[in-house]
Amino acid sequence: MGESFRDNLAWQRAIELTTAVYKLTAAFPSSERFGLTDQMRRAAVSVASNISEGYGRSTRGEYVQFLGHARGSLCELQTQMVISEALGYGDKELRGSVEELSAKASLLLNRLFDKMKEASRRSRTGVKS
Repeated sequence: MGESFRDNLAWQRAIELTTAVYKLTAAFPSSERFGLTDQMRRAAVSVASNISEGYGRSTRGEYVQFLGHARGSLCELQTQMVISEALGYGDKELRGSVEELSAKASLLLNRLFDKMKEASRRSRTGVKS
């Protein structure tokens, strides 16, 4: 692992994703302020937050657990993106940008999750890499 969670590419993409979600949802109807807008923003913030919180935990197992939470939040956001598109909310170009960032974040997060899960398994079983 790097010196800081800030060195993590999955975290960096999650931050980019969050800012894009905020820009996208800024144009949603005011009636969605406490609905879809709030849900999407919280889910996006949760992805980066869980990556960094897991990084700060004591064990690899805890890190994997928080990476799992981050993956769940990302899936939640992706579902909310489908709903927002079906409702015609937000700028089409911004929505495409969010979708692209979401896919990149998902790829990086899944790789990190698999890597840390395997490292955690090896440390529990005493297998050296």
